[in-house]
Amino acid sequence: MRRRRFLALATGVAGSIAWTATGCGEGGTARSGSAALTMIATDYGGAEGDGLTRAYWKEVVASFRKKRPDIEVEVAVHSARVAERKVAELAGRGEPPDIAQIASFAGHAAAGRLHVTDEVLSIPVQADFVPALASAGEMRRVRYALPFAVNLQLLFYNKALFTAAGLDPERPPRTWAELRNCALALRAAGVDVPYGLALGSKDAHVEAMTWMLGNGGGFTGEGGMYAIDAPANVQTMSWLRDELVGTGLTTANPALTGRQALSGLFAEGKVGMLNGSLSLMRQADAAGIGYGMTTVPGRTGPSRTTMGSAHWMLAFRKEGNDEAVGAFLDHVYAEENHHRFAARHTMLPVTVSATERMARDAEHRRMQPFLDRLGTAEFHPSHKVSWTAVGEEIKEHIGQAVLADGSPKGVLGTLQRTAEKEDAASR
Repeated sequence: MRRRRFLALATGVAGSIAWTATGCGEGGTARSGSAALTMIATDYGGAEGDGLTRAYWKEVVASFRKKRPDIEVEVAVHSARVAERKVAELAGRGEPPDIAQIASFAGHAAAGRLHVTDEVLSIPVQADFVPALASAGEMRRVRYALPFAVNLQLLFYNKALFTAAGLDPERPPRTWAELRNCALALRAAGVDVPYGLALGSKDAHVEAMTWMLGNGGGFTGEGGMYAIDAPANVQTMSWLRDELVGTGLTTANPALTGRQALSGLFAEGKVGMLNGSLSLMRQADAAGIGYGMTTVPGRTGPSRTTMGSAHWMLAFRKEGNDEAVGAFLDHVYAEENHHRFAARHTMLPVTVSATERMARDAEHRRMQPFLDRLGTAEFHPSHKVSWTAVGEEIKEHIGQAVLADGSPKGVLGTLQRTAEKEDAASR
């Protein structure tokens, strides 16, 4: 039943539950006579244990207390992997938190554990999400997950290396052919890794899809069905094999090359170009590298879409918790609070209001290329229950397609058959 957001909670009724706001903790028990919303959140601190994310949630809960002293909120902050595991364990026991801010949602949505978005969120807040981001949290055209933390891929290039290679540092490549020509010039100038192709088992699903999008492809196609071995994708991986890897413009074995290693080399001035996200921007800034960022080149022009990744906000369905959960989430996504999260963590906002505010901030001007591309984000098919297993298969095997003896059609065909099998088993 759709919740009527603009009706106040009944008060003074016999048997009613009082809700009182509290600060962040690692769990805990509500005071006698009261109940609490519980939340598990992901830690986005810049350094392990720096407390940045915990401090953020403590402030959010404290400001919420002033607005709704009748609602208590307990927030436990964990690393991404631990948060995911704890939510899964609690949900498996039938005792999920009221709210979770984690990386996956499909399994919980398919099991009927989650509130539909418009059961808990006010219409003005729903309307404030960047459309391309909001729709990514849908399953069968019903929105169950709210975007919270988002990242995008752009092409990074070392301006000093471009200059040394006789390239214009203010004119980055816009097409695959231009990127290859730049890589050839960088190699001739003695650059260790002209283009950093990260198809190792941790990052291959991101790198591969980033390139596929530049050719109108991706892991899914018409109707959201898996289309891993689509002709456009085979063409993309064949081009990478023949024009970059086969001509010595990448590391010797991209299938064993991870993004973390390439990012470190880029910060040392040893990589000419690579696809990267905000984490690479922060690393390059810290190293004092002069770099440029631009839209990822596509086969015939700049890619029209951008590879995105997201963590989600989930509202678990519990008897009578919809109004309280909705009130807190409305507060979380208010412009002031969401902008503060994005600004402090150097991350991208997911609402239009916070995006516009960040674009006006002089201190975040270097993030403008990312902000400009938010509306074009494409995501992995996280709405599929099968994606967890399929994504792992892609990470492990897709890099083999670009090796000298690799068969893009064969590798992608095998992955497609695996995906279809996993998809059928998950229904």
